Amino acid sequence: MPASPSTARAINDRLALRLLQQQGPLTAAQLKQHTGLSRPTVADLVDRLAASGLIEVVGEAGAQRRGPNAKLYGIVADRAHLAALDVRTEGVSVLVSDLVGRVLGEASVPIGHDTGTGHAVEQAVALVERVAKEAGADRLHTVGIGAPGLIDPATGELRDSGGLPAWHRRLVAALQERLPAARVTVENETNLAALAEQRDGAARDRDTFVLLWLGIGTGAAVVLDGHLRRGASGGTGEIGFLPVPWTRGLPSATDCAGGFHSLASSAAIVELAGRHGLTAPAGAEEPLAAGLVRAAAGSVSADGSAGPQGAGDGGAGGAGAFLDALADRVALGVASVVAVLDPGCVVLGGEVGRAGGTELAGRVEERIRRMAPLPTEVRAGVLGGAAVLRGALLTAREAAQEELFAPPDR
Repeated sequence: MPASPSTARAINDRLALRLLQQQGPLTAAQLKQHTGLSRPTVADLVDRLAASGLIEVVGEAGAQRRGPNAKLYGIVADRAHLAALDVRTEGVSVLVSDLVGRVLGEASVPIGHDTGTGHAVEQAVALVERVAKEAGADRLHTVGIGAPGLIDPATGELRDSGGLPAWHRRLVAALQERLPAARVTVENETNLAALAEQRDGAARDRDTFVLLWLGIGTGAAVVLDGHLRRGASGGTGEIGFLPVPWTRGLPSATDCAGGFHSLASSAAIVELAGRHGLTAPAGAEEPLAAGLVRAAAGSVSADGSAGPQGAGDGGAGGAGAFLDALADRVALGVASVVAVLDPGCVVLGGEVGRAGGTELAGRVEERIRRMAPLPTEVRAGVLGGAAVLRGALLTAREAAQEELFAPPDR
């Protein structure tokens, strides 16, 4: 059946708003070109969206040609303010942005392992309130949280997980209580990193890929045919529990020691580097494991095999041997993912994945070619640890715009 006039208007409005969201400010003529709508229809929707406070004139185009300049229309950025949180076992980072994603404020606070649950929650909530105030955001519309652990697919709640601080789960409820007007959502940190790498990073040309997170912990995010897959219980990608060789035993339902985590976590990488005589590079402002991997990769790439600089006490040979040993370990996890999912592309994410760059990714890809019959490209993530905040912001923007751009009668 043909759409009613009101339905057609709603569809056209959403189409125009999506274009402005994705491409930035556009003229009425550009909106006509991109949408295929008639000039009168575009004029009507521009007037309608401006009257509703969703778009406004943000500038002019065509200053170099003769005649009147065309008005540039853009989304009203301060129609809503958003917050994104990256919750880690050792602290929390927060950023506040406007509706188009422009960052207005950002800060972090460390939270020690010996900090009580109530005090830790208060520190995190106070940080959100402070950053919002300093950014001029009197009211937050949507808060997106990235956290380790399982997210219940039915309720969207962070589930109790052994080994994770109790304040993680309490934080979501505390934020909702202190910010009653805001919509608070939580997503697994690795899933958010994958969304960010797909939108702005190493997987921009892929609608099917797996992101392998290499940081303090290990995890994987699965994107198939453009959709993030969470699994029946929200546990898709808990690769830290994958049984692998070279460990002292098997993982259990409550402890991933003995699984892939034992080979590829930050602690395991630091221990492996020590075996190869590598020491922390001086002045590094990143996690120790990432600094060691970055120094080794830089040393190896300096002369095509293994240069002397940045390799610590292990020298050139130590750096190359370390990267080879690390690639052997990472390839075990990647090969398992490839054999089951055939994603065609695996992105090594997190601080360690980014630090290893093409040196580590290339070594892992070479091993996968020998271990699996399925063609697989291995890429280094380009966003590193920042991918979680970026992903949390993307999901907050999507949620806010979905609500604000909805037809009035929905």
